[in-house]
Amino acid sequence: MAESYRDWWSLVGVDSLVGEAPAGWLDAPVANDVAAKPKSAPVAEPETPSLPAALQRREAPAEADAEGPVVFPDEWSAFQAWLAESAEVPGSQWDARRVLPQGQTEAPLMLLTAWPEVDDQRDGALFAGPAGPLLDAMLRAIGMTRGDCYLASLAVTRPPGGRCDDRDRGELDRLLWHHLGLAKPARLLLIGGDIVRMAANISLPDARGRLLDINQDGGKMEAVAVAHPAMLLARPAQKAAAWDSLKLFSQGR
Repeated sequence: MAESYRDWWSLVGVDSLVGEAPAGWLDAPVANDVAAKPKSAPVAEPETPSLPAALQRREAPAEADAEGPVVFPDEWSAFQAWLAESAEVPGSQWDARRVLPQGQTEAPLMLLTAWPEVDDQRDGALFAGPAGPLLDAMLRAIGMTRGDCYLASLAVTRPPGGRCDDRDRGELDRLLWHHLGLAKPARLLLIGGDIVRMAANISLPDARGRLLDINQDGGKMEAVAVAHPAMLLARPAQKAAAWDSLKLFSQGR
Protein backbone atom coordinates (compact mmCIF):
# COMPACT_ATOMS: atom_id res chain seq x y z
CA MET A 1 0.00 0.00 0.00
CA ALA A 2 2.82 2.41 0.88
CA GLU A 3 4.51 1.74 -2.46
CA SER A 4 1.20 2.38 -4.25
CA TYR A 5 0.86 5.79 -2.55
CA ARG A 6 4.48 6.64 -3.37
CA ASP A 7 4.05 5.73 -7.03
CA TRP A 8 0.85 7.78 -7.26
CA TRP A 9 2.49 10.92 -5.81
CA SER A 10 5.44 10.43 -8.15
CA LEU A 11 3.11 10.33 -11.15
CA VAL A 12 1.52 13.67 -10.20
CA GLY A 13 4.93 15.31 -9.85
CA VAL A 14 5.57 15.15 -6.12
CA ASP A 15 8.74 13.19 -5.59
CA SER A 16 10.34 15.00 -2.63
CA LEU A 17 9.39 16.63 0.65
CA VAL A 18 8.82 20.39 0.56
CA GLY A 19 9.84 20.96 4.14
CA GLU A 20 10.17 19.30 7.49
CA ALA A 21 8.13 21.88 9.42
CA PRO A 22 4.33 21.95 8.97
CA ALA A 23 3.02 24.81 6.80
CA GLY A 24 0.14 27.06 7.80
CA TRP A 25 -1.87 26.64 4.64
CA LEU A 26 -4.94 28.34 6.13
CA ASP A 27 -3.07 31.34 7.60
CA ALA A 28 -3.89 34.78 6.13
CA PRO A 29 -1.19 35.98 3.73
CA VAL A 30 1.20 38.71 4.80
CA ALA A 31 0.11 42.17 3.63
CA ASN A 32 1.76 43.40 0.47
CA ASP A 33 4.01 45.82 2.29
CA VAL A 34 7.47 46.89 1.33
CA ALA A 35 8.55 46.45 4.93
CA ALA A 36 7.39 42.84 4.88
CA LYS A 37 9.56 41.98 1.92
CA PRO A 38 13.19 41.01 2.50
CA LYS A 39 15.64 43.40 0.97
CA SER A 40 17.71 41.90 -1.79
CA ALA A 41 21.10 43.05 -2.89
CA PRO A 42 21.05 45.35 -5.90
CA VAL A 43 21.75 43.63 -9.19
CA ALA A 44 24.59 45.17 -11.13
CA GLU A 45 23.53 46.51 -14.53
CA PRO A 46 25.43 45.07 -17.48
CA GLU A 47 27.86 47.49 -19.01
CA THR A 48 26.90 48.81 -22.43
CA PRO A 49 29.46 50.00 -24.97
CA SER A 50 29.64 53.76 -25.36
CA LEU A 51 28.50 55.28 -28.65
CA PRO A 52 30.43 57.81 -30.71
CA ALA A 53 29.87 61.39 -29.55
CA ALA A 54 27.81 62.26 -32.62
CA LEU A 55 25.33 59.48 -31.79
CA GLN A 56 25.04 60.18 -28.08
CA ARG A 57 21.93 62.03 -27.03
CA ARG A 58 22.67 64.91 -24.68
CA GLU A 59 19.88 65.84 -22.35
CA ALA A 60 18.70 69.41 -22.59
CA PRO A 61 18.21 71.28 -19.27
CA ALA A 62 14.87 70.43 -17.68
CA GLU A 63 12.51 73.36 -17.45
CA ALA A 64 9.14 73.81 -15.79
CA ASP A 65 6.12 73.59 -18.06
CA ALA A 66 5.14 76.99 -19.38
CA GLU A 67 1.70 78.37 -18.59
CA GLY A 68 -0.16 78.87 -21.82
CA PRO A 69 1.21 78.99 -25.37
CA VAL A 70 4.79 80.10 -25.91
CA VAL A 71 5.09 83.66 -27.22
CA PHE A 72 7.37 83.79 -30.27
CA PRO A 73 9.47 86.93 -30.91
CA ASP A 74 8.14 89.07 -33.76
CA GLU A 75 11.45 90.68 -34.76
CA TRP A 76 13.92 88.79 -36.97
CA SER A 77 17.11 89.16 -34.95
CA ALA A 78 15.28 88.57 -31.67
CA PHE A 79 13.70 85.46 -33.15
CA GLN A 80 17.09 84.10 -34.23
CA ALA A 81 18.55 84.74 -30.78
CA TRP A 82 15.52 83.06 -29.21
CA LEU A 83 16.05 79.95 -31.34
CA ALA A 84 19.66 79.81 -30.16
CA GLU A 85 19.11 80.36 -26.44
CA SER A 86 15.56 80.01 -25.16
CA ALA A 87 14.37 76.92 -23.32
CA GLU A 88 10.87 77.69 -24.62
CA VAL A 89 11.75 76.79 -28.21
CA PRO A 90 9.52 73.82 -29.17
CA GLY A 91 11.64 70.70 -29.44
CA SER A 92 14.64 72.16 -27.60
CA GLN A 93 14.00 69.66 -24.79
CA TRP A 94 15.04 66.77 -27.01
CA ASP A 95 18.78 67.44 -27.07
CA ALA A 96 21.26 70.05 -25.89
CA ARG A 97 22.88 70.33 -29.33
CA ARG A 98 21.04 72.96 -31.37
CA VAL A 99 21.50 73.35 -35.12
CA LEU A 100 20.55 76.88 -36.06
CA PRO A 101 19.31 78.41 -39.34
CA GLN A 102 21.72 79.95 -41.84
CA GLY A 103 20.99 82.90 -44.11
CA GLN A 104 18.85 86.00 -44.14
CA THR A 105 15.22 86.95 -44.40
CA GLU A 106 13.54 87.42 -47.80
CA ALA A 107 15.87 84.95 -49.52
CA PRO A 108 14.90 83.84 -53.05
CA LEU A 109 14.64 80.26 -51.75
CA MET A 110 14.18 78.80 -48.27
CA LEU A 111 15.25 75.21 -47.62
CA LEU A 112 13.21 73.79 -44.75
CA THR A 113 13.44 70.37 -43.11
CA ALA A 114 11.74 69.06 -39.98
CA TRP A 115 14.79 68.60 -37.72
CA PRO A 116 18.55 68.06 -37.94
CA GLU A 117 20.05 64.74 -38.92
CA VAL A 118 22.73 63.00 -36.85
CA ASP A 119 25.50 64.37 -39.10
CA ASP A 120 24.04 67.86 -38.71
CA GLN A 121 24.26 67.66 -34.94
CA ARG A 122 27.82 66.41 -35.16
CA ASP A 123 28.93 69.30 -37.40
CA GLY A 124 26.57 71.96 -36.04
CA ALA A 125 25.17 72.80 -39.50
CA LEU A 126 22.27 71.60 -41.60
CA PHE A 127 22.77 69.19 -44.50
CA ALA A 128 26.21 68.11 -43.34
CA GLY A 129 28.04 64.87 -44.00
CA PRO A 130 27.61 62.94 -47.26
CA ALA A 131 24.21 64.60 -47.84
CA GLY A 132 25.87 68.02 -48.21
CA PRO A 133 27.54 67.58 -51.62
CA LEU A 134 24.36 66.08 -53.04
CA LEU A 135 22.31 69.04 -51.84
CA ASP A 136 24.83 71.44 -53.38
CA ALA A 137 24.53 69.59 -56.69
CA MET A 138 20.73 69.80 -56.50
CA LEU A 139 20.93 73.56 -55.97
CA ARG A 140 23.39 74.01 -58.82
CA ALA A 141 20.95 72.21 -61.11
CA ILE A 142 18.48 75.07 -60.58
CA GLY A 143 21.15 77.78 -60.75
CA MET A 144 21.53 78.41 -57.01
CA THR A 145 23.99 77.91 -54.15
CA ARG A 146 23.60 77.67 -50.40
CA GLY A 147 24.65 81.28 -50.13
CA ASP A 148 21.55 82.27 -52.09
CA CYS A 149 19.24 80.42 -49.72
CA TYR A 150 17.93 80.51 -46.18
CA LEU A 151 18.48 77.09 -44.58
CA ALA A 152 16.45 76.08 -41.55
CA SER A 153 15.01 73.14 -39.67
CA LEU A 154 11.66 73.56 -37.97
CA ALA A 155 13.01 72.09 -34.74
CA VAL A 156 16.54 73.07 -33.75
CA THR A 157 17.23 69.66 -32.17
CA ARG A 158 16.53 66.10 -33.25
CA PRO A 159 13.82 64.08 -31.46
CA PRO A 160 14.67 60.58 -30.23
CA GLY A 161 14.35 58.22 -33.17
CA GLY A 162 13.47 61.09 -35.49
CA ARG A 163 9.81 61.07 -34.37
CA CYS A 164 7.75 63.43 -32.21
CA ASP A 165 4.39 62.99 -30.49
CA ASP A 166 1.18 64.89 -31.23
CA ARG A 167 1.70 67.42 -28.44
CA ASP A 168 5.12 68.46 -29.72
CA ARG A 169 3.84 68.44 -33.28
CA GLY A 170 1.16 70.97 -32.35
CA GLU A 171 3.71 73.42 -30.96
CA LEU A 172 5.95 72.92 -33.97
CA ASP A 173 3.00 73.70 -36.23
CA ARG A 174 2.62 77.09 -34.56
CA LEU A 175 6.35 77.69 -34.89
CA LEU A 176 6.29 76.71 -38.57
CA TRP A 177 3.90 79.46 -39.66
CA HIS A 178 5.53 82.07 -37.45
CA HIS A 179 8.97 81.19 -38.86
CA LEU A 180 7.73 81.41 -42.46
CA GLY A 181 6.05 84.73 -41.73
CA LEU A 182 9.33 86.22 -40.52
CA ALA A 183 11.57 84.59 -43.14
CA LYS A 184 9.41 85.77 -46.08
CA PRO A 185 11.17 83.66 -48.74
CA ALA A 186 10.20 84.00 -52.37
CA ARG A 187 9.95 80.21 -52.71
CA LEU A 188 10.10 77.22 -50.40
CA LEU A 189 11.84 73.86 -50.82
CA LEU A 190 10.41 71.31 -48.38
CA ILE A 191 12.96 68.59 -47.65
CA GLY A 192 11.78 65.31 -46.15
CA GLY A 193 8.42 63.66 -45.58
CA ASP A 194 7.83 65.04 -42.07
CA ILE A 195 8.00 68.70 -43.04
CA VAL A 196 5.91 68.06 -46.17
CA ARG A 197 3.09 66.66 -44.04
CA MET A 198 3.32 69.59 -41.61
CA ALA A 199 3.50 72.39 -44.16
CA ALA A 200 1.43 71.06 -47.06
CA ASN A 201 -0.76 68.44 -45.37
CA ILE A 202 0.22 65.92 -48.02
CA SER A 203 2.50 62.89 -48.15
CA LEU A 204 5.85 63.16 -49.89
CA PRO A 205 4.99 60.60 -52.62
CA ASP A 206 1.85 62.59 -53.47
CA ALA A 207 3.78 65.88 -53.48
CA ARG A 208 6.54 64.82 -55.86
CA GLY A 209 6.53 66.55 -59.22
CA ARG A 210 3.86 69.02 -58.12
CA LEU A 211 4.01 72.75 -57.51
CA LEU A 212 2.49 73.30 -54.07
CA ASP A 213 0.85 76.52 -52.89
CA ILE A 214 1.55 77.28 -49.24
CA ASN A 215 -0.86 79.82 -47.77
CA GLN A 216 1.06 82.44 -45.83
CA ASP A 217 -0.14 85.84 -44.57
CA GLY A 218 -3.12 85.80 -46.87
CA GLY A 219 -1.00 85.00 -49.94
CA LYS A 220 0.38 81.91 -51.57
CA MET A 221 4.00 80.83 -51.61
CA GLU A 222 5.23 78.42 -54.28
CA ALA A 223 6.81 75.30 -52.85
CA VAL A 224 8.09 71.94 -54.03
CA ALA A 225 8.95 68.85 -52.02
CA VAL A 226 11.89 66.46 -52.26
CA ALA A 227 13.24 63.62 -50.17
CA HIS A 228 16.11 64.44 -47.84
CA PRO A 229 19.51 64.10 -49.58
CA ALA A 230 20.48 61.45 -47.03
CA MET A 231 17.48 59.42 -48.16
CA LEU A 232 18.37 59.95 -51.81
CA LEU A 233 21.84 58.56 -51.13
CA ALA A 234 20.33 55.49 -49.50
CA ARG A 235 17.71 55.07 -52.25
CA PRO A 236 19.15 56.41 -55.53
CA ALA A 237 16.02 55.39 -57.43
CA GLN A 238 14.23 58.33 -55.81
CA LYS A 239 16.60 60.90 -57.37
CA ALA A 240 14.50 61.05 -60.54
CA ALA A 241 11.42 62.07 -58.54
CA ALA A 242 13.45 64.78 -56.76
CA TRP A 243 14.63 66.14 -60.10
CA ASP A 244 11.04 66.22 -61.37
CA SER A 245 10.17 68.49 -58.45
CA LEU A 246 13.25 70.71 -58.75
CA LYS A 247 12.58 71.28 -62.46
CA LEU A 248 9.42 73.14 -61.47
CA PHE A 249 11.65 75.81 -59.91
CA SER A 250 14.10 75.76 -62.79
CA GLN A 251 11.34 76.30 -65.34
CA GLY A 252 10.04 79.34 -63.53
CA ARG A 253 13.36 81.19 -63.32
